[in-house]
Amino acid sequence: MEHEHPTHDTTTGIGTHTHTPGKVTWSTAAQATLHCLTGCAIGEILGMVIGTALAWGNLPTTILAIVLAFVFGYSLTLRSVLKAGVGFKTAFRVALAADTLSIAVMELIDNGVIVLWPSAMDAQLSDALFWGSLAASLAIAFVVTTPVNRWMIGRGKGHAVVHAYH
Repeated sequence: MEHEHPTHDTTTGIGTHTHTPGKVTWSTAAQATLHCLTGCAIGEILGMVIGTALAWGNLPTTILAIVLAFVFGYSLTLRSVLKAGVGFKTAFRVALAADTLSIAVMELIDNGVIVLWPSAMDAQLSDALFWGSLAASLAIAFVVTTPVNRWMIGRGKGHAVVHAYH
């Protein structure tokens, strides 16, 4: 059985619930990953669409997509933690602690798939390849990131930090 022990991290000021090592369900990990994927996908798609529509090169388009994925990923968590009545500074720290590794893994996989997919980086908005490769890359990122989130939640990290505020 999993037990929660409230703690307060004096370096970040974040109150958390740490978990003794225990079984974390795949469903819990998938829900955390889906939450992260939602923000990442919004930013990733928006960045790719903007960069492609403006005929930017691959590097600036990819950088914009990654930056927006982090912004939207953090924003969704920030919004839910702020809604719980937490101050902005603490909520921001919670979002960073909860999402950084998950978003980083997701973006590494997502952009890696796009870069390695033949002709995907040259596809235009009107091409099925643009949308198909983007959808496939996000699906693969979800599959790869879910075990990462399961591992983190099982150690009281990642989205386990956010659950203390729900």
